[in-house]
Amino acid sequence: MRIFLLPLIIPALFLVISVSAITSAAAETGVTVLIYHRFGEEKYPTTNVAVDRFREQMTFLKENDYTVISLESLVRSLQDRRKLPEKAVVITIDDGYKSVYENAWPVLKDFHYPFTVFLYAKATKNRHSNYMTWEQVREMKDAGVDFQNHGFAHEHMAFVPPGMDMHDYRTWIRADLAVSTKILSEELEERPSFFAVPYGEYNQIVLEEIRSFGYEAIILQDPGSVSSDTDPFAIPREPILGNEWATMEHFRGVLERVDLPIRSEVPSAGQLPDNTPKRFGANLLYPERYVPGTIGIYVTELGWQPATVEDDFAGITNSITLRRRINRVAVSAREKETGRTAVRFWMLVGE
Repeated sequence: MRIFLLPLIIPALFLVISVSAITSAAAETGVTVLIYHRFGEEKYPTTNVAVDRFREQMTFLKENDYTVISLESLVRSLQDRRKLPEKAVVITIDDGYKSVYENAWPVLKDFHYPFTVFLYAKATKNRHSNYMTWEQVREMKDAGVDFQNHGFAHEHMAFVPPGMDMHDYRTWIRADLAVSTKILSEELEERPSFFAVPYGEYNQIVLEEIRSFGYEAIILQDPGSVSSDTDPFAIPREPILGNEWATMEHFRGVLERVDLPIRSEVPSAGQLPDNTPKRFGANLLYPERYVPGTIGIYVTELGWQPATVEDDFAGITNSITLRRRINRVAVSAREKETGRTAVRFWMLVGE
């Protein structure tokens, strides 16, 4: 399974945080949604986390007074615009590999942590040897584990298959959604409510079609934290996997980040109308929160650059043609009062 990662080593210009600031602000952090895949499967280093490391991370949450809440609890709070719990974490796992049942579940049971598994329905249906069986899934569900939809064929939905027009493209997406929704509803005797986009790749058509099936939240793979300003149909997650992304340093770092609320992004998330955007940036909801000179813009192909800020818009100009099929863009800054790192990511799909 290919995971789209990007460097999150953010220059000190934008994200310098003192130890005292982190300590004093820790109780005010937002909700971090973690994403895992495999556990104790060294054969797949890019998507794996060692079981001992996973237990260490769960222990860190307990010893540092983090509250692990269910994904449903988070979504309901966003829908009802309720105040989010402080120092809260949501644990999600994609695909439904057998190592979730064999290695992750025993650890999570020890801590009594709720978690959600997004099932790749075709692999489970076809009894692929690397994936959980329906019997194992039902055993976990009966014990209180939450299972949700990750698509039927785990397609790269953000890219229009060759030879398809827009009508055919939407029909293709709907067919996958219909099959996966039907299978999970029948096997779990409960209709799934949340959808995690395969590979974290999306455009506005993909998001529209998922919503048309009545899903109450869409879960992405854009890094970041959740705040009361987060759209339930664009929930970010922090990947914990591989040699670099499963370290305790990275784990602690993502827990300390907070959301940077925006009014709109430029270019808008999804399909690029032009592969040479004239600018990148975002209209900030609360520009007064941030230390002047610490606001930066990130583009996968361009790296981090200091932003120019005019009124509430923070951005950079551009004359470079993007070559990648996918770029992620981010705006980041340091909060005045707490010294915390604030960040918001979104995805662009090239022509």
